[in-house]
Amino acid sequence: MRSSHLNYRTSNPALNKNTFKIVSSSNSFTLDQKMTIKGTVDKTAICLILLLIPAYYVFTTASVGYAIPGAFFGLILALVTIFKRKWAQYTVPAYSVAQGCALGGISYYYNQAYDGIVLQSISLTVCILFSLLFAYRTKIIRATKNFKLGVFAAMGGIFLLYVVNFIMSFFGSGISFLDVNNSSNFSIGVSIFIVIIASLNLVIDFDFIEEGSEKGAPKYMEWYGAFGLLVTLIWLYLEILRMLAKMKNR
Repeated sequence: MRSSHLNYRTSNPALNKNTFKIVSSSNSFTLDQKMTIKGTVDKTAICLILLLIPAYYVFTTASVGYAIPGAFFGLILALVTIFKRKWAQYTVPAYSVAQGCALGGISYYYNQAYDGIVLQSISLTVCILFSLLFAYRTKIIRATKNFKLGVFAAMGGIFLLYVVNFIMSFFGSGISFLDVNNSSNFSIGVSIFIVIIASLNLVIDFDFIEEGSEKGAPKYMEWYGAFGLLVTLIWLYLEILRMLAKMKNR
């Protein structure tokens, strides 16, 4: 029976319709050389630990000077990982460390302005992750073609807003409802919508990882699957930070 997992693209740039395209047939890999869900979960846990250690250090010591280099190298490593998936076992752990430095600095600044917001954001991110994992495993939420189409369309709109806001920032302006200091009902509503879309991306990520395991993707794809989840979780955490900051400004 033809698998229905990959019948549409994902909105996660790290996991697209070509992610698990294998040049050789799956029979060319032995069992211990194939991607598994458990292996991906284990590597995701390793990546989260590698992210949390530098994030905690930067956050607790106020070493915010690591944030910008971390973000820069994280972006470079992300691009390398996307185009050189076979290097994922090396680039993804390094990406996790770099992003940990960046997130530690960002979290420090947010926590200075809004005491306790970081712990709240982490808690919400973890709750959303496990809630959606439960919903996916119990088939309460299914990653159907229409589901993926809807999430992808919403992601396209959000990405366009980000690009326009970025360009406007060069002229000393920006989209007002994306400003963290804008605590209007509409601005908060936009943030809630973005958090929802970021959360739903987790469902599509779960679906792609399950598909990779079913198709017998090579072992290094476990690291790549972990990378895809990490990208979504980081985005989700940052958007939750922004949403809570807006709420606290009221």
